[in-house]
Amino acid sequence: MRKLAHAEISSRRLSVEQAIAAERMPIYGFLENVRSLYNVGSIFRTSDAALLSRLYLTGFTPYPPRPEISKTALGAVESVPWSYHKRPLDAVHEIKSRGIKFVVLEQTDESIPLWELPREFFPVCIAVGNEIGGITKDVVEAADVAVEIPMRGVKHSLNVAVAYGIAVYRLFEMCAGKRHE
Repeated sequence: MRKLAHAEISSRRLSVEQAIAAERMPIYGFLENVRSLYNVGSIFRTSDAALLSRLYLTGFTPYPPRPEISKTALGAVESVPWSYHKRPLDAVHEIKSRGIKFVVLEQTDESIPLWELPREFFPVCIAVGNEIGGITKDVVEAADVAVEIPMRGVKHSLNVAVAYGIAVYRLFEMCAGKRHE
């Protein structure tokens, strides 16, 4: 085994133009009231890495152009389709009207472990919320299902960008597996 050089890794990457034209995964991201510009930038970067279809930024979530987002996103704001919606429920209604299942990553009295989400839930939009309060009651009530990442330690939550990354790559894995069936 040999670690790849930066030039070798770069040669495998899509250009921004290729990424924009690429067939995207039937996975969408939704941020509600995420306050940290750096978390937003990190989520853009994860969305680019997985070739998500679109990223919905809602509520008081900051949106580009912002230097703090760009610093963490490393250019992903140029390659990820995104839109901003002041009212989160407007975006939820748009998503659901397009036949996309709306899934909140939130601990509720009915949430199921992320890995138990049915395979037929594609296209799917995964929603994450504010770093302190999570997803608002109205958006939770509009969801098709709530999923959670089981917490076994002392802490009951993960950083929003970390949780988003885990969820997106679980969905990516499910979708990739579905394509090979």
